[in-house]
Amino acid sequence: MCRGKERALSDKVKSIISNVLYVAAVLLFSFLIVHFVGQRTEVIGTSMVPTLQDGDQLITDKITYRFREPERFDIIVFPHEPYDEFYIKRIIGMPGETVKIERDGKIYINGEVLEEKYGYGETQPQEIEGTEVKLADDEYFVLGDNREVSLDSRFEEVGNIPRSIIIGRAWLRLYPFHAFGLLTK
Repeated sequence: MCRGKERALSDKVKSIISNVLYVAAVLLFSFLIVHFVGQRTEVIGTSMVPTLQDGDQLITDKITYRFREPERFDIIVFPHEPYDEFYIKRIIGMPGETVKIERDGKIYINGEVLEEKYGYGETQPQEIEGTEVKLADDEYFVLGDNREVSLDSRFEEVGNIPRSIIIGRAWLRLYPFHAFGLLTK
């Protein structure tokens, strides 16, 4: 009879250890996914209208840029210091390029007009009007799609974005459900 109780106790201990290991494995797997593969990001504000709306829920792909460099027109997520928040903007200028925004809102890359379909509203040159911005070999020039309200590389407090701080690219819209889908260029 004692062996039955010992066996029952042993089975309970094994079950508890098994459950603890299962929960630990799930937590570790979740941590690895969020830290290295993807994270949920919420759009706050209207700087990316009409592409993204205030309140959209996105998945940020953190793995793609480990295998290739960001490309022009990718929508990226990066931290904005010192506010401990993330910005979501579109890459316009690539490393090594020269970007210039004229008073008429035209964007020039290395002296040539950039043909793009993402700008919404008037592109105000802001602090860099008529100035050529030379990007370093590891910097990107980003703009919000809603050029009238976006705080982006046109402003000194954001400036050029170093490659090292890019978290990833906005990849999938989860919510609202009617707009669910991949975010493409």
